[in-house]
Amino acid sequence: MKAELLVSTETLAARLGDPDWIVFDTRHDLAWPDKGREAWQAAHVPGAYFMHLDQDLSGPKTGKNGRHPLPPIPDFAARMNRCGVAPGRQVVVYDDGGGSFAVRLWWMLRWLGHDRVALLDGGFAAWKRESRPLDAAVPAPREGRFEPRPAAGMTVDANGVAALLGDPAAKIVDARAATRFMGENETLDPVAGHIPGSHNRFWQHNLGYDGRFLTPEELRAEFLEELGGVSPGRVVHSCGSGVTACHNLFAMELAGLAGSRLYPGSWSEWCADPARPVATGPK
Repeated sequence: MKAELLVSTETLAARLGDPDWIVFDTRHDLAWPDKGREAWQAAHVPGAYFMHLDQDLSGPKTGKNGRHPLPPIPDFAARMNRCGVAPGRQVVVYDDGGGSFAVRLWWMLRWLGHDRVALLDGGFAAWKRESRPLDAAVPAPREGRFEPRPAAGMTVDANGVAALLGDPAAKIVDARAATRFMGENETLDPVAGHIPGSHNRFWQHNLGYDGRFLTPEELRAEFLEELGGVSPGRVVHSCGSGVTACHNLFAMELAGLAGSRLYPGSWSEWCADPARPVATGPK
């Protein structure tokens, strides 16, 4: 396993209280937005700061930029600095949903130049199942030295995605469940379907039965088969709102297939413009 991407529960337990390790709890429920914060207030990994998907990891919505647009960079940087993020400090992120929300913070920190960030493999479920320490205390603010440096080439906007349609040397990978991808059982967005030509890989396929990630070798074999010869740098990840798309991007990184990009607006942005094409069905 790549230690820089995944941290085991054993490793984190041994580092509790280490001032050079910063832990973030990103638990969330799309249908119950306050559930994650309430769960964190009840019990969390000792010292873990809470980051709310809507309030901390997303920006203002316009009705055209998707359900979870990226937040203003200065605002995000200020939040990280209040929690002690600084060069050389290890950040660990977790949730209770297989990493489906934690990957958003992982990706954002990497995008903005902080490479020392990892997911807790197995997340809060594994931590609790193993009877590891829990706390309900609110951690005190810390002084950080996080200076965001947005990396070029890690994102693609709607126009960039449109330019890829029909290009056999590129692939758009959609992380939503198959039914939503096909245009069935759509409960979150006003239009059902997917970006024409995109390929569906449900993000949960990156996990084993125990909620931990598959091995890099397993992930590599699966992604190489699904990409069909398309190079990682020509892969764009999408989902409903640019969150679980990061899960497939993370899995590709774990598999040694670095360089794929994120479409942050994803389907919720794409379908907000009726002029953009929509596809339904399995392909």
